[in-house]
Amino acid sequence: MIHNHAFAKLLDLLDVLQAHAGTQTRLFGAAASVVALTIILRQLTTKQQKLITDYAKVARKLDDNGSEFDEWDFIIVGGGTAGCVLASRLSEDPNLRVLLIEAGGSSKDVVESRIPSGFLQLFRTPRDYNLYTEPQQHAGNKKKYWPRAKLLGGCSAMNAMMAQYGAPSDFDEWAEIAEDDSWSWTKFSKYFRKFEKYNPDPRFPHVDPLLRGTNGPVEIGYSAHIWPGCKAFVQASMNVGIPFSPDFCTAKGTKGTNKVLTYIDSKSTRVTTESAYLTDDVLARPNLTVVTYARVTKVLFDASSGIPRATGVEFASKSDVGKVGPKFCARATKEVIVSYASIRYILSNYLPLLSGGTIHSPQILMISGIGPAVQLLRHNIPVVLDAPGVGANLLDHPAVPLRLKQKTGYSFNHLTPYNLRTTCMFMRDLLRYQLWGTGPIASNIGESVAFFRSDDPVLFPPAEHNHDIEDANSGPDAPDIEIIMCTAAVRAHNELLGKTLDAYQMLVTLLRPTSKGSLLLKSADPWDNPIMDPSYLETKHDVDVLVRGIRAAFKIAHTAPMPACVTDVNSTHPELDHHFSNLSDGELADVVRDRVETLYHPMGTCAMGPGGVVDSDLRVKGTQGLRVCDASVFPKLVSGHPTGAVIATAEKLADVIKAQYS
Repeated sequence: MIHNHAFAKLLDLLDVLQAHAGTQTRLFGAAASVVALTIILRQLTTKQQKLITDYAKVARKLDDNGSEFDEWDFIIVGGGTAGCVLASRLSEDPNLRVLLIEAGGSSKDVVESRIPSGFLQLFRTPRDYNLYTEPQQHAGNKKKYWPRAKLLGGCSAMNAMMAQYGAPSDFDEWAEIAEDDSWSWTKFSKYFRKFEKYNPDPRFPHVDPLLRGTNGPVEIGYSAHIWPGCKAFVQASMNVGIPFSPDFCTAKGTKGTNKVLTYIDSKSTRVTTESAYLTDDVLARPNLTVVTYARVTKVLFDASSGIPRATGVEFASKSDVGKVGPKFCARATKEVIVSYASIRYILSNYLPLLSGGTIHSPQILMISGIGPAVQLLRHNIPVVLDAPGVGANLLDHPAVPLRLKQKTGYSFNHLTPYNLRTTCMFMRDLLRYQLWGTGPIASNIGESVAFFRSDDPVLFPPAEHNHDIEDANSGPDAPDIEIIMCTAAVRAHNELLGKTLDAYQMLVTLLRPTSKGSLLLKSADPWDNPIMDPSYLETKHDVDVLVRGIRAAFKIAHTAPMPACVTDVNSTHPELDHHFSNLSDGELADVVRDRVETLYHPMGTCAMGPGGVVDSDLRVKGTQGLRVCDASVFPKLVSGHPTGAVIATAEKLADVIKAQYS
């Protein structure tokens, strides 16, 4: 018998379909219902998740003295990309009681997250923190939108699913900065293999499965869909001199071009760290409890011994109308691991671990009294530890789109239906995806990529290009430019350039910027978003490399086989960029400053290393019982996509902690 929860799922999915299709006839409303019922019926046998929203089940309300607590061995604050990994791995020991607290809810029932092409529909919704930077002084004085997922699994539930980890020399650079060889590629890469479960694909026989993990919780593989333009892009990239790469994630290095691996299972469903690590069996463990819709606002410290020791955290919830609920508290007898959530209170006799992300980990540290003293005092926050590195070293991958008309006859525009014909096409592809896991809905949108260096003499002959650009790479085999071939052209991250305009875009991405920004507090209120200033394009280096990347992208777009079957070279559409070949470097630099956006990879605000915030075991320097585990600890940007490095970092830290308490 179908229970009420199933009907609720059905209604939610129908809302999604209506949002896509707009006004529909009864016929197509019925078709939507059939497809939706198909999806729901396949989920009816799934066990209900053991997620807690009644906080009194795991903690007690604070009394006037703040002295009554329920106890846990480990408390993980934030169920993001790293937090889910830590909760699963630490609770493998049945003798350890683990509490995980997350600001959002589960992503397992969020259709837009589960469907590979649906992630853009999550932007600027209640499942997104919907952050904006400060006006960028060197980029048109514009505020830039930063999507960050408010879901279990964090941004692994709302990204383009690209399973590429950076260059081997990136991690050797980390090891040198951290003065700890365990972060070198030779030592650290085992954690990539540990989390991987590679699904071989006969369409891509060049991948050596012996170099890939086979028994990990995170499935990776090639999406079932290949847009003709993305296939032609790989061939054109090879024809301009970028070598074919059979696998971007081996010791052979990252440079090259190919279709990109994704975090996807054999049914063409997104794999997040929630779905991979917080399975029904894991959630059934009696020693693991997961609390949702609760946000940590403060880490508590005992400084009676002279060295501040983290003893817990506060947490509570906030209603849709902005009302903050009561504070709760719990005690951790071993460690607290923070992976940013909402407000509640948790104490630890041992080690709190922060895994709140590049934005929220430094924010929660500063609100708790750990950060630059001048800034803390400005907001009347008692200084627990003057730590100038907290919030500094904000790094990100800036990207600039190149948009061109396409003539493949195969557009993705109907995935945002706007009339009867496109609604028909959308319903056809939704059913196709549900039945067979194929079609454009199975696409991650950015299907193919090319990695190369801005000083490559083949791509940029010295006779045509000067080579006085600073080498900011981690090593000679590490790239500083990535071009992502996308199946559609958008503005403002998720708005089609035109409903009837068949266009594609290449995202030209700067992998090793020399500009650095910072994150500051707006106030002492944990519900206020912090002040984020990535300082995009502050250095001439960053502008010059992006201009060079645009030149390379334009060249690829006009190299065989692209002009014959993909790029409409005769287009003069005013919203497209077919005229870029006529622009000078100075004019392209103006385009870069006008168009630059985030590729969603902020890192570095609680960095490892001398002058940084954490040591090589991710313990916050100058404190006891406190760690940070997320992309904020990365001392330098990886030359690619950080999700895999975050998962591997959490796997590594779990091993460190279990060894300490074994």
